[in-house]
Amino acid sequence: MIKSLAFLCLPLLAVAQKQTTVAIRNAKIVTISGPVLYKGTVILKDGLIEAVGENVRIPAGAWIIEGDGLTVYPGLIDGLSTVGIIPPPVITPTTTAPATPPARGPEDRPRTTSWERAADKVRANDPRIDSARNAGFTSVVTFPTAGIFAGQGAVVNMAGDNPSKMIVESPAGQYMTLAGAGGQGAARGFPSSGMGVYAYVRQIFIDLDYYEKTKAAYQANPAGKQRPAYDRALEGLKESGRLLLPAGSKVEMERVIRLASELNMPFVLYGAQEGYRTSEQLKQGKVSVLVSAKWPAKIPNGDPDAEESLRTLEVRENAPSTPAALAKDGVKFAFYSDGQTPVEFIKGVRLAVERGLSHDDAVKALSLSTAEIFGIANRLGSVEKGKIANLVISKGDLLAEKSTIQYVFIDGIHFVPSPDAAPATVAPPGATGRRPRTGDQK
Repeated sequence: MIKSLAFLCLPLLAVAQKQTTVAIRNAKIVTISGPVLYKGTVILKDGLIEAVGENVRIPAGAWIIEGDGLTVYPGLIDGLSTVGIIPPPVITPTTTAPATPPARGPEDRPRTTSWERAADKVRANDPRIDSARNAGFTSVVTFPTAGIFAGQGAVVNMAGDNPSKMIVESPAGQYMTLAGAGGQGAARGFPSSGMGVYAYVRQIFIDLDYYEKTKAAYQANPAGKQRPAYDRALEGLKESGRLLLPAGSKVEMERVIRLASELNMPFVLYGAQEGYRTSEQLKQGKVSVLVSAKWPAKIPNGDPDAEESLRTLEVRENAPSTPAALAKDGVKFAFYSDGQTPVEFIKGVRLAVERGLSHDDAVKALSLSTAEIFGIANRLGSVEKGKIANLVISKGDLLAEKSTIQYVFIDGIHFVPSPDAAPATVAPPGATGRRPRTGDQK
């Protein structure tokens, strides 16, 4: 206990302290993957969880945190984010640059940067990292978000000053949007409508199939054959592993599920705020879902006399019940922040609990379920021996409005959270401030 006092006397900043061995004893431990331990001990060593249990021997020389009155949770994970990717500065050109010719067809690969990797863009100095960490988030699944095939995501641990050491998994999937170009379609070229985007997506997967077969045939017997041209758009799509497809409404989800069935690649839906209307279909299709915790709301400072449709009012009222409906039907789902501050994000999850989601399912949807969806549950998402030492330790229930976070560990590195830290002001690329619809960029 004496050793811990030195850390508690530090100024309340997001200060990181490296500890070789840490023991949190006599704490309530919410393992997620197993039973809750009401007087348990967790040992952290060299960035990993070395032991968890009720009768765990504490190694000599360990820094001991007395856990009486504290609860240990796995570190929270934001399932879809841009945190860690700092938007480039807006530069006003001094001379007029030549206009990029509009795409004439799918062969021009319009709005496709499938080869771009979030892992190459992550920067440790993104101010949103501190803000998320102070709220108990230890990892994010972050993505480029511009374009139809926007690029490959990465699972990022929010600790350290070396971006290469922050990456847990890459690629984590291909972020996609499915909106057309709207009223400026003619100026921007193909595709200029939602239907055109769907046609383009189908075509690029046909091209990928042909590309792979052509390469395989050439590699098997290259003599006398022309060498296939390298296509970085198709190569980037091939290595992505899974697709993230947007769908907010019932109609959009049904349409996207049909599209995904044609593409022959694992996929995850994101948005899904009308999942309360489609949970049975999602269950039958074994679809995994990332639910935006940015619930539909009345437009701030809007016309107070404007009439809203019954449909708008119905969605606004029922969207927060989506997680409960998904949990009831056994649909795998997790939460994501959708451009909100961490405080707003947790508030959105709390509303889902008020609307029927169990507390345990809510915490799981912020941790283990996210890890399972992205195939990293053997490393993150629960308090288990051998997993990465990502923990959040709170005084009081983590989702309770008046709880306080006492300790955060990421890769075994201790961070002293600041309860008074201001939220980061860097807006995520593509933030729209409204309910996600097909094609919205988060």
